[in-house]
Amino acid sequence: MLWKKHAFDDELRQLSDADTLAFGGVGIAGTLLPATKAYFAVEEGLREHGDELRPLLEALLDRATPAGRVYAAELLTHADAAAGRAAWRRLEGQSGEIKTFSGCIMSSTTVARYAEERLRE
Repeated sequence: MLWKKHAFDDELRQLSDADTLAFGGVGIAGTLLPATKAYFAVEEGLREHGDELRPLLEALLDRATPAGRVYAAELLTHADAAAGRAAWRRLEGQSGEIKTFSGCIMSSTTVARYAEERLRE
């Protein structure tokens, strides 16, 4: 039996393994991290493949790294506001540490803190 490669397998793997959360370029050069590129590719793919991608993103909420869980919740929020809100509620009690970047500024937070902030919006 041959393995059937699904659209976005590589991108979902990048998100699942993400060790840093960044939604733009990082550092002086403004380099996009591989997970950030994957995030943008999946975000674009949601328009055409949303029904296929949503359950895969929901699965990441349980098995991805802390940064990957946040990426998945953000993408679910883009797909459907109610699904996003449910995702943030699932992440609300999780304590995993996340390294974040905003331009050249590196910081850290927890999944719970990030989810609480998103639920307040």
